[in-house]
Amino acid sequence: MSYATVNPYTGETIQAFPFATDAEVVQAIDAAHAAFLLWRETSFAERAGVMQKAAGILRAQSEDYARLLTLEMGKLIGEARAEVELSAAIFEYYAKHAAKLLAPEKLPVADPAEGEAILVHDPLGVLLCIEPWNFPYYQIARIIAPQLSAGNTMLLKHAANVPQCAAIFEKLMAEAGLPSGAFRNLYVSHDQVETIINDPRVHGVALTGSEAAGSIVAAQAGKALKKSTMELGGADAFVVLKDADLEKAVQWAVFGRHWNAGQVCVSSKRIILVKEIHDAFMDAYVRGVEALRAGDPMDPATTLAPLSSQGAVDGLKKQIAQAVAHGAKAREVGPAVPTQGAFLQPTILTDLDESNPARYWEFFGPVSMIFRAEDEADAIRIANDSPYGLGGSVFTRDTRRGAEVAARISTGMVYVNHPTMVKADLPFGGVRRSGYGRELLGLGIKEFVNHKLIDIVDIDAPF
Repeated sequence: MSYATVNPYTGETIQAFPFATDAEVVQAIDAAHAAFLLWRETSFAERAGVMQKAAGILRAQSEDYARLLTLEMGKLIGEARAEVELSAAIFEYYAKHAAKLLAPEKLPVADPAEGEAILVHDPLGVLLCIEPWNFPYYQIARIIAPQLSAGNTMLLKHAANVPQCAAIFEKLMAEAGLPSGAFRNLYVSHDQVETIINDPRVHGVALTGSEAAGSIVAAQAGKALKKSTMELGGADAFVVLKDADLEKAVQWAVFGRHWNAGQVCVSSKRIILVKEIHDAFMDAYVRGVEALRAGDPMDPATTLAPLSSQGAVDGLKKQIAQAVAHGAKAREVGPAVPTQGAFLQPTILTDLDESNPARYWEFFGPVSMIFRAEDEADAIRIANDSPYGLGGSVFTRDTRRGAEVAARISTGMVYVNHPTMVKADLPFGGVRRSGYGRELLGLGIKEFVNHKLIDIVDIDAPF
């Protein structure tokens, strides 16, 4: 592993970055702990000022931030601008709501005459966040905005292919007025990650990434008796019932599967169609995918971006080949993608029976798995036939019925008539192999705080 900016569209290595030394890691922990001792004493209003200023800087310099996203991981420039705005909205959300979300709570007691019980939410200390490359800013913002607002301080280990995005976020927080040491980006090795987790001044770790990385880091955190949250993979079901608005459902399916070149944990990877609408939906879906245009992600006319690296393309091709070897049918769709850049031809997989291991995989790119369901009950069964449990969708004109179906799908999030969304004011997280813990909203800000009881008892109250 090395930290380097490699343009996914041109293949050019722009800049490489050296690993942090062990001494630099220790210095960063020292500084983060020292900053915590001061930052935890600041008021919510002071912290909110920093969060609001960070949001303002992102918005004022949106184009610069967006172009760096596209340069490092190949995101469409329009999607990059949207990610910058989403990150700004997250900072702004906690600027407005952190104080209320962490306000002391008076607990009901059996006999108020004996005293009162109060629950307060104290910051834990230094936290480590380990983040992936697919949303380089959003993934950082959704953990540091709540946790800095709670009074914690943060160390960041970002993905190796987005080192400049990581560095610019450290610069952003310094410009916003965050004290030195309170947020630090580190280009660390896997061994150094374990060293950080084991340091007694580090009190928790939040990871977004692969199952493999999550299992390793969760084990390290567990061995060190540190709190962890894990946001891992997903294979979201996109269920279309027979009364759905097919035209709009198809449009959302094409978008839901192919935004960010399909490199989204909550993209619509498994499209489940009841038999009455299967053929009509498939015909329209193929036409929708055929209309995508691969090309330069800096060009606003491009609608299909390259993947993050050629290695990602090669990995997906191997998965497709293995799926076919086990009996699936693969259909490449649309005009040929450019030979320059890390592009994968959009592919539709069908005939994935229950004996095919690929049925249970996550395809992190423009690969659609299509399933035919006998009826609504069968669609729910297929949706739940997955080791993952992150997001999902149900499409129907009867939204009340859609909510009933959504309640029977075993995931952390289900949307009716929309692909799984990411917003500043909605919680995010899943179950099973999709991980544990929640990010954003009040759930996220309370993941790494000490919910401390203060019980004021009458001195004469019985034991």
